[in-house]
Amino acid sequence: MVDGGRLEWTVPDALAGERVDRVVAMETGWSRAEVQALAAAGGVLVDGKPAAKSLRLATGQHVVVVGAPADDAPPEAEDVPVEVRYTDDDLYVVHKPAGLVVHPGAGHAHGTLVHGLLAIDPAIAGVGDPERPGIVHRLDRDTSGLMVVARTPEAYEALVAALARRDVGREYVALVWGHPENARGVIDAPIGRSTSRRTRMAVRREGKDARTVYEVREWFVHPDVARLDCRLETGRTHQIRVHLAAIGHPVVGDGTYGGNRPGIRLDRPFLHAARLSFTHPRTGEPLAFEEPLPAELAETLERLRDGGPG
Repeated sequence: MVDGGRLEWTVPDALAGERVDRVVAMETGWSRAEVQALAAAGGVLVDGKPAAKSLRLATGQHVVVVGAPADDAPPEAEDVPVEVRYTDDDLYVVHKPAGLVVHPGAGHAHGTLVHGLLAIDPAIAGVGDPERPGIVHRLDRDTSGLMVVARTPEAYEALVAALARRDVGREYVALVWGHPENARGVIDAPIGRSTSRRTRMAVRREGKDARTVYEVREWFVHPDVARLDCRLETGRTHQIRVHLAAIGHPVVGDGTYGGNRPGIRLDRPFLHAARLSFTHPRTGEPLAFEEPLPAELAETLERLRDGGPG
């Protein structure tokens, strides 16, 4: 069965001769098996016709993917460690380490934060979206830091509404290449799906409104990098990474958006959700949390402060 949704692109010279299942997997992040099952259900079209999984593509052909891999089963509890920083009857505040996916999706059917949450609190299965129970907002897989998770439907609705009103404070620490021209700034640029690579986002006129506020906290010269505090005023996919790359200062270690460069040894983006603040959805009490940098990021800063390469 093919679900809703549609992706499409034109085959570039670089992918001519590749099998269609491999290309779709590259563009979407889904597994080859998921793409092959989708193709068998008629969900992969080339020049308007259903494509066999083994079809070899030619330059200029038009590929359309209708739907997504079917996965009707809700996630179940798994033994995934969850780092809880605060809890009460209504919510959790957790620290998500880099490398952990927040909820199940294409290519990540198991081993996510949601699976671990269900193991410690099975009741959240009935909170919010059944495929991502309790999840109010997300962090990218390789971004570390704080998240709030709802434990009741009432808390979920209140927290989602607070996010929509921009009443949830989310502040990140980022290390970027180069020195921003202004010590403080606002990046106000719409973000949408990249037309050339569907797994990436880009600044696009047709995208959704997105605003990131940044302030430079430290400058370094060997190599030329800067430590920024960034505050989200909206919450688009990859927002900080896309916005900083768009102004010529990609996040160090972010290979997707141009941040992999010589001079600093880091196998993840230097991006950490360090501060989270919001009003408690039931009591009205103001809550604020702070999470120190994980060891690999803190050590990178210390090397830079000592005058050596990161």
